[in-house]
Amino acid sequence: MLEKGLGMTIHSVGIIGAGTMGNGIAQVVAVAGFKTVLLDIADEALKKGMASLTSSLERLVEKGKLDPNVRDAALSRIETSTDYDQLANVDLVIEAATENTELKMCILRQIETVVRPGAVIATNTSSISITRLGAALTDASRFIGMHFFNPVPLLPLVEIIHAVQTSASTVESVRELTVRLNKSPIVVKDSPGFVVNRILVPMINEAFFVLAEGVATAKEIDAGMRLGVNQPIGPLALADLIGLDVCLSVLDVFLTDFGDPKYRACPLLRELVAAGKLGRKAGHGVYTYD
Repeated sequence: MLEKGLGMTIHSVGIIGAGTMGNGIAQVVAVAGFKTVLLDIADEALKKGMASLTSSLERLVEKGKLDPNVRDAALSRIETSTDYDQLANVDLVIEAATENTELKMCILRQIETVVRPGAVIATNTSSISITRLGAALTDASRFIGMHFFNPVPLLPLVEIIHAVQTSASTVESVRELTVRLNKSPIVVKDSPGFVVNRILVPMINEAFFVLAEGVATAKEIDAGMRLGVNQPIGPLALADLIGLDVCLSVLDVFLTDFGDPKYRACPLLRELVAAGKLGRKAGHGVYTYD
């Protein structure tokens, strides 16, 4: 059992990775009033990420869900950079790179070389062991998992995952920050897939098996789960939204870490990923998008 501790109040946040998750996290952090540093390896990636972030804010303004002044203030709080040294004075750095263990560990080591001793280091991962990633750091007591959900500006949940090494004060600091971001945190222990993906991704995988076996069409499968189980989006459409490559990666982690064949990815899912049909971000997956 993790004992409660008094956490540090976080005032500034760095995010590494300007992709879908990274720019979504940056948007939420900036709108909540925090100084934000968005970092990526290339200026082009930063421009693309900021364009997506700005477009997301514009849609919220158009729908009357965000005041234009709040939008402008949020954008003014965001600094972009390709230089890790710009993270030297932030209170928290969230790594939001591709779901790859070696890449994430490399980035975490780079973060540790530039941030101040009291800064918290977090990773946004959907399945990789926080304890394993924390082993890359000299001081893993300040390391934690923050699993945001896509689309980040709209979905309220954040899974806060404590590793074996994570201190109670780190957990409390991140839990308190999550509330200030107007998100709803749940604190869970480190286990493959944590809570949501442990339940969700095997369900998505089973939907692919049903599709591959010709039991029903993709539209019928999704309609069945929407109308019969009251899900807002069917599992195959959700897989396209998440990214088929991400779903496959999570399943492969489950299969390796649990050693249980029930987590074997459906061959159809693996074939679609191999063909580059990754879902909405690629323009086609189970469905085709404009």
